[in-house]
Amino acid sequence: MRRTSFALAAFAALALVLAPGLADARAGGGGSMGSRGGRTWSAPPSTNTAPSSQPFQRSMSPNTPSSPGYAAPGFGPRGNVAPRSAFTSGLLGGLVGAGIGGLLLGHGFFGGMNGGLGFLGFLLQIFLIVMVVRWLVRRFRGARPSFAGAGNFFAPPGGGQRPMPMGGGMGGGMPTRPQSGPPIAISQADYQSFEQNLQAVQAAWSAQDLNGLRALATPEMVSYFAEQLADQSSRGVHNTVTDVRLEKGDLAEAWAENGREYATVAMRFSMVDVTRDASGRIVDGSPSEHVTATELWTFLRSPGGRWILSAIQQAR
Repeated sequence: MRRTSFALAAFAALALVLAPGLADARAGGGGSMGSRGGRTWSAPPSTNTAPSSQPFQRSMSPNTPSSPGYAAPGFGPRGNVAPRSAFTSGLLGGLVGAGIGGLLLGHGFFGGMNGGLGFLGFLLQIFLIVMVVRWLVRRFRGARPSFAGAGNFFAPPGGGQRPMPMGGGMGGGMPTRPQSGPPIAISQADYQSFEQNLQAVQAAWSAQDLNGLRALATPEMVSYFAEQLADQSSRGVHNTVTDVRLEKGDLAEAWAENGREYATVAMRFSMVDVTRDASGRIVDGSPSEHVTATELWTFLRSPGGRWILSAIQQAR
C-alpha cells in the first residue's frame, strides 16, 4: 500500500508540474518577453483589464541598476522572486528530516512522524514530491537567459507618456502618472490595428509561418516565437489558435522616445487553443471550447508607420 500511495503521489506531482507546458501553448507560451524601450523594466500602469502585470522573463533590453523595477508584492526591485520565509523553509526542513529519519528506522518516509498519518501523509508526499520535481525541472532546464548583455535592438531610455482613452470595443484609459517626455495620441484606427495584430500574430503562429511573424513583430519577438515553434516540433506537437476574439481592452500607456512610438495595451481575449500530436490526435485543449487569456501587448512604430508587436506580458 505504501508503494502504491507513493506511486500515485509521484504521478500527481508530475501532472501538476508538466501540465502547464501544454496549457499555455499559444503565441508567447504564456510567458512575459520582449522590450518596451526605456520602460522595459518598469511596470505598466494599472488598467481595469489588467490591474498588474508580471515582469519580463526574457528581454534584450539591459536591466541597469537605474531601472525603476517592479514593486509588486513578492518581487524585488528587478522582478526577482522574494526570498522564501524562514518559517516555510524550517517547516519543509522539518518534514523532510522527519521523513528521512523514518526511512532510516524502517518505518517508511512518514514513519518518523508518528506513522499512520493516512491521507494527511499522502498529501504531504504529494507536496514534497511537487517541490522536488519542480526543483529538478528548473535545475535541468536552467533559467531562461535574459540576454542582459546582448545588443539592444531599441534605443536608450527616454520620452514620456500619458494613457489615452480607448475607443471602439475597448474601455477607457487609467489616470496619468507623471513622467517626463511627450505622450502620444492613439486614434480609433490604432485600436483597430492592435486588435488585427492580435489576430494576425495568432494566425501566423498557428500556421508556423515565421515570414508572416517577421512582418508583424520585432526581430526579438520573432526569435522567441521561432524558439517556441522549434520546441513544439522537437516534442512532435503542433499548437493552433483560432477564432480569436477581443473581449475587453484598455490602453495602459502610449509614449514616444528616440524616434519611435510605443503603446502598451491590456487585452482580454478568448480563443480556441488546441495542441495535436503528429498523428492529429488532440493532446491538449478542445476544438469546441473557448479559453480566455489576459495579456499586455506592447506595439511600436516609426511615426506614421505600421504598428508591430515588441512585447507580451502576462497579467497577474
